[in-house]
Amino acid sequence: FRGKCRRPQLGWTMAPPRNVVKIAVQMRDAIPQLIQLDQAKPLAAVLKEVCDAWSLTHWERYALQFADGHRRYITENDLEAEQLLGGLQSPSHEGRLEALRHLVLLASDMTFAREVISRDGLQRLGTIIEDGDDLGEVLALGLKAFLELMEHGVVSWETLSIPFVRKVVCYVNMNLMDASVQPLALRLLESVTLSSPALGQLVKSEVPLDRLLVHLQVMNQQLQTKAMALLTALLQGANPAERKHMLDYLWQRNLRQFIYKNIIHSSTPLGDEMAHHLYVLQALTLGLLEPRMRTPLDPYSQEQREQLQTLRQAAFELEGESLGTGLSADRRRSLCAREFRKLGFSNSNPAQDLERVPPGLLALDNMLYFSRHAPSAYSRFVLENSSREDKHECPFARSSIQLTVLLCELLRVGEPCSETAQDFSPMFFGQDQSFHELFCVAIQLLNKTWKEMRATQEDFDKVMQVVREQLARTLALKPTSLELFRTKVNALTYGEVLRLRQTERLHQEGTLAPPILELREKLKPELMSLIRQQRLLRLCEGTLFRKISSRRRQDKLWFCCLSPNHKVLQYGDVEEGTNPPTPESLPEQLPVVDIRALLTGKDCPHVREKGSGKQNKDLYELAFSISYDCGEEEAYLNFIAPSKHDFYLWTDGLSALLGSPMGSEQTRLDLEQLLTMETKLRLLELENVPIPERPPPVPPPPTNFNFCYDCNIAEP
Repeated sequence: FRGKCRRPQLGWTMAPPRNVVKIAVQMRDAIPQLIQLDQAKPLAAVLKEVCDAWSLTHWERYALQFADGHRRYITENDLEAEQLLGGLQSPSHEGRLEALRHLVLLASDMTFAREVISRDGLQRLGTIIEDGDDLGEVLALGLKAFLELMEHGVVSWETLSIPFVRKVVCYVNMNLMDASVQPLALRLLESVTLSSPALGQLVKSEVPLDRLLVHLQVMNQQLQTKAMALLTALLQGANPAERKHMLDYLWQRNLRQFIYKNIIHSSTPLGDEMAHHLYVLQALTLGLLEPRMRTPLDPYSQEQREQLQTLRQAAFELEGESLGTGLSADRRRSLCAREFRKLGFSNSNPAQDLERVPPGLLALDNMLYFSRHAPSAYSRFVLENSSREDKHECPFARSSIQLTVLLCELLRVGEPCSETAQDFSPMFFGQDQSFHELFCVAIQLLNKTWKEMRATQEDFDKVMQVVREQLARTLALKPTSLELFRTKVNALTYGEVLRLRQTERLHQEGTLAPPILELREKLKPELMSLIRQQRLLRLCEGTLFRKISSRRRQDKLWFCCLSPNHKVLQYGDVEEGTNPPTPESLPEQLPVVDIRALLTGKDCPHVREKGSGKQNKDLYELAFSISYDCGEEEAYLNFIAPSKHDFYLWTDGLSALLGSPMGSEQTRLDLEQLLTMETKLRLLELENVPIPERPPPVPPPPTNFNFCYDCNIAEP
């Protein structure tokens, strides 16, 4: 207790039999005591008895300390750790089970975990796992305890031995295995793969992809999720060539169809962790397009020149046939150049248009795919625009090149995978060649929008802006199939886009008359107070946060909330799928008065540990930490917000709690919205428009649905 108490010292006098041992306790200027210590008794009770024997008051100010050797203070963790690790070597099956159950419950505590690890707890658990004498509950609890201890980051995953990893691989590859063991074994191998390249290669060579496919097809959501987690970890650890080979094999084995039918459209709701792994799988698959996107067309490549000629001939087949005999080479080149210009290339030599990266050769791939898989639509697009006046023709090649760039940006092709994102598109798993299929829909949409806008060549950039908005709005709806996407995006006409823009503009616009500006300034303090109350209320409701270690995204959750009196932050671990806990049930508390500062982004210690790589950009945007006093030291409570919206709410709420200004983008938007609404209400009052205190009641639903409406009857 840092000098506030005297320190009784303890030395062992005999080997412990069972739970009761005799120990000597000594204190300066006092007669030593020889007591019988019941290890099952709480340490606080032992301290009280020792202090009572010496007639000492305030027993809670005293602590026991080893007299010899490391002279560490004795805590409940010391006694509990020693007792549980001893129980792991119990000759009885029930004794080992009981010790493992308690170890799993306590292993999430960092202090206890350090004690267990310092006493070779990982090695003892590793022996249980490697021996595999009991393939049921003992093995499952051993794996779970091992994982819990390793997640603290005290010991690196790279220190695991090859025989140990191979034994865990055996549990994954076994056909008849306890249902509780294989998800834990898969989770352990995922951590190994993400943390150690060398051991990851071992896992990749020892766990066949077919075995993971078997686990994915089992109707056990937990097993499916962990199998998908290991699969994405193996894909992330592979080099580009290996990744392409693995994904090609998985698609050949109909993994895409299975995910679409049995996971995305399952009757069981999709969990957050599975959504994240589907996002990673989508990102890695789209990432295979990056080499083509980064490679410009080679004008000396015979294959690429032939592909351009194929594209031209598919559009101008009859004219192409007429370029046979009887024409000089110069005449033939002149006609080809003219047809390439009709195709919409800006240069007579189309290779110059495709030298731009991105999109590079990916734009050529898209055009060829469209011409081969939708030949009638392709011919109609090109011939229709060839017959228009020059200023109104929609250039197919130029549009395709720019549209490919746009799709790469919207789908984030080539960007590193986020560790927190869950933003996958169900439509992606609905068909093969999803990127090229999406291009086929988008290029026809572009032509349709071009005609609706009556655009000319000078309007090309304006048309692309409208098409970007059409695609982005429709993708945000997450359509479940390409056909549904096609229906929704075609319904979003240019006129509808204008209407949406006008509606949004009306919501955001405010008059700039001086009296109105003065009114807005007077309303700001009141509305900022309202926002502050809302932020604090949101903190009181609490949020589920996902744990992220220095090496991997964890599937563990913890809950944090503010007490109703705004005095204490309460937090603790929770199981996924359970209801948010009540504040009273949360084991940990942090008094607000102990908080020193709020840190965000790269200033957070848990983000600094992960480095400054591009793949950690999403963590910077969602990370925040609270620094607080822990005795004479500074400690941190680290957060990764589930979303940008939650990040703004929590950082604003904590700033308000600490008396700092709320300066987030969300606060600015909320304030602007409230100011606009309140200003309009005040203006309505000036016009004597009655504004009810309560909203009008919702009319009851009809009781008789047996009716019809004759659309042929003309209204009077």
